[in-house]
Amino acid sequence: MNPAVLQRIALDIAARRAVDEVLDCIVAGLVAEPHVALARIWIIGPGDLCSGCSLRDECPDQTRCLHLRASAGHSLEHAESCWHGTDGRFRRFPIGVRKVGGIAAQGEQTVLGALGEEGGWVVDPGWVAREQISCFAGQPLIFRGEVLGVLGLFCRRTPTAEAVRWLRTFADSAATAIANARAFEEIEQLRRQLELERDYLREEVQKVHPVDGIIGTSPAIQRVLSQLAVVAPTDASVLIEGESGTGKELLASALHARSQRHARPLVRVNCASIPAELFESEFFGHLRGAFTGASRERAGRFLIADGGSLFLDEVGEIPLPLQGKLLRALQEGSFSPVGADRNVTVDVRVIAATNRDLEAEVEAGRFRRDLYYRLCVFPLRVPSLRERPEDIPLLASHFLERLRLRQGGPLLQLRRSDAARLQAYSWPGNVRELQNVIERSAILAGRGGRLQVALPAETARPALPNVPIRELEGTARVLSDAELRLRERANMLAALQQTGWKLSGREGAAALLGLHPNTLASRMRKFGLRKPQTPCSLWPDGNSL
Repeated sequence: MNPAVLQRIALDIAARRAVDEVLDCIVAGLVAEPHVALARIWIIGPGDLCSGCSLRDECPDQTRCLHLRASAGHSLEHAESCWHGTDGRFRRFPIGVRKVGGIAAQGEQTVLGALGEEGGWVVDPGWVAREQISCFAGQPLIFRGEVLGVLGLFCRRTPTAEAVRWLRTFADSAATAIANARAFEEIEQLRRQLELERDYLREEVQKVHPVDGIIGTSPAIQRVLSQLAVVAPTDASVLIEGESGTGKELLASALHARSQRHARPLVRVNCASIPAELFESEFFGHLRGAFTGASRERAGRFLIADGGSLFLDEVGEIPLPLQGKLLRALQEGSFSPVGADRNVTVDVRVIAATNRDLEAEVEAGRFRRDLYYRLCVFPLRVPSLRERPEDIPLLASHFLERLRLRQGGPLLQLRRSDAARLQAYSWPGNVRELQNVIERSAILAGRGGRLQVALPAETARPALPNVPIRELEGTARVLSDAELRLRERANMLAALQQTGWKLSGREGAAALLGLHPNTLASRMRKFGLRKPQTPCSLWPDGNSL
């Protein structure tokens, strides 16, 4: 080999920052020498084509092998032919198998003649004769003691000992260039990832206000917090259920903040706001030109959340035909961006939230059962504000303090009478509605004024039907509160027994009573109603354990 040619190639590849460019530059430069018929580079990588590999029977370890990554050469027999393909019979070599695999395993160079005693390595002697191949020179590509791959040359003239020494030196330079190019690619990938996370977080800051801690001392909210403390440190998928406005997103933030993934992003996705035709792009990303309007590459929410958590808000709104794609990504931990022919592997914890009764949706065929089980590894139910009235004064005072910090001015005080009115209201909009009421009341009070709580037009307690007074005359005696509660319990028990203790769905007790399933479950706990356990009959006489 001409030392000047090798030096020129070494200088050229040192300026390259992509591995494929380095490899192509090496083989193209080497075959420019008139006596080099074919130059090839194999790089060590994971086993990937094992089922169809021609050398599978000889492979001792299918976890990794040599991948043919670059090839160049010219044929004497067919002048128009160029040997640039990397998909031939020897596109993979097991490490330690045959000459190329042996070079990778031993880390030592090999120079073999095509004829005589050393000719046994030739798989196709006819090709060697037709192309006038006289020797094979193989060099390990070693960087800091690690074999990265193998450089193989098929020459039409046997190199001198000095040329072999120069080739060894060049192989070391080539290995350094490959390692540097790999480092540049990793840095570039990390830079793009950081830019994507930065852009995403900027978008989130613009549309999401900072959230404070979870406020409340009621038994209902304390039960949720105790469950949160148990599941937060794990990687289990969590399904947060509750009515709109109860603070499901706040609970998801607390889950992520108390997890081992807190240093990585919590990526929020409002599933109800994603058009069906953009579902794959939003979740899995797309390449530039993947479809009309894809003017630049976009990373999906799964990739941005890699190493962190993905919050799927209103997950029950995902159309049924798209649920299978989400399920596959959750099961396999990998996906293919739109327009790509490769899979991307991610490590993501999924936190989902819904105000729907997903069990009823499953029974109705509107939500996949397998996806429901995948999401609902650990269910968390956020209580409605009606179930935690003792927390209402705390929440109201908290919102008043936030207003003072945001707008300045004196702190408006919540009077006891106002707190009582707030506690008596039914709050169909839950905590979100309470916050709006407090802000509206503070605006009406003005600076230095007195807080006047302005409740919505709905009455604090559900009103009795508008029955004329004459229809009430002659009715039975007035019932006490205790008697009303007993009747309510008896009515609820009758509904549960009539529906076989099925809470949700069209034929469930909640529908029969005109209640939300979560409300029914809360009242069952209040009245101490539990589904009776069916005895396990073990003996003919009916005795059971």
